[in-house]
Amino acid sequence: MASSQESLFDSNLSSLPLLRRGKVRDVYAVGSDKLLIVATDRLSAFDVVLPTPIPGKGEVLTALSNFWFARTGGVIANHLLDLAPESVVSDAGERARIAGRAVVARRLKPLAVEAIVRGYLAGTGWKDYLATGEICGVKLPKGLKQAGLLPEPIFTPSTKAEQGAHDENITFDQAAKMVGREVAEKVRDAAIRIYHEARAFAATRGIIIADTKMEFGLDDQGNIVLIDELLTPDSSRFWPESEYRVGSNPPSFDKQYVRDWLEASGWDKKPPAPSLPPEVVAKTAGKYRQAYAWLVEGRQSARAAMSQL
Repeated sequence: MASSQESLFDSNLSSLPLLRRGKVRDVYAVGSDKLLIVATDRLSAFDVVLPTPIPGKGEVLTALSNFWFARTGGVIANHLLDLAPESVVSDAGERARIAGRAVVARRLKPLAVEAIVRGYLAGTGWKDYLATGEICGVKLPKGLKQAGLLPEPIFTPSTKAEQGAHDENITFDQAAKMVGREVAEKVRDAAIRIYHEARAFAATRGIIIADTKMEFGLDDQGNIVLIDELLTPDSSRFWPESEYRVGSNPPSFDKQYVRDWLEASGWDKKPPAPSLPPEVVAKTAGKYRQAYAWLVEGRQSARAAMSQL
């Protein structure tokens, strides 16, 4: 994966109509049935988009998602189309701007819930377990420890909040009421199967996938389709197996480093967020590159990535 040292905060394409600007991705209409999805280098923390981009982050997210979409195509269809992003953008300068960080996808109806699969006890799941002994209505055995392996991966859906608001964990029955029980069951089964297969592969590369978030949509025939991104450091909790210890929160390949810096800065977690110092930006960019190297290119490339940190 070639990664640019320049950062892209906003794609600002004029050759296609902008449909929406998310925390990370800008989405443009390509006719009435296709989308151009551009992964920028924006980074959000505590549901606030930070003013400082992370160079190359969007390229890592795009390449890693494409890798996982290809590996999981036998489980469920995804939204990608076999069209080069540059082929739908008329302006040469804009084509260069999105190189390596965009995909063309089918235009689908997104489901109103996020599909979260947890294989280990961490994050908000750990906090909920301490408070109630369960996560999203799933009762868990007593005596589990932080970062501990769960007896079986569990499906713990959440709502999809607007930008600036917080997602809320919900039960499976609540998700079923929102999208229909048959759809909810199919989403749950597909998400758990994808997690199982991805976790097994990642284990061969020295990475533990503690949990992950997926999104699904419906096509015109009502078929369920995997959309958005897949198994990236933005949507998943990746731990290096060599540093994993039950009872403590392992270091991760995601933006936890940024969250820790923001917590220590005294920021009140309300907009506007503070700018990140250069050393935090460089360290975070390195973590994203490292995740890609370990998972896609193998351990030889991982050692090279580590030498750049």
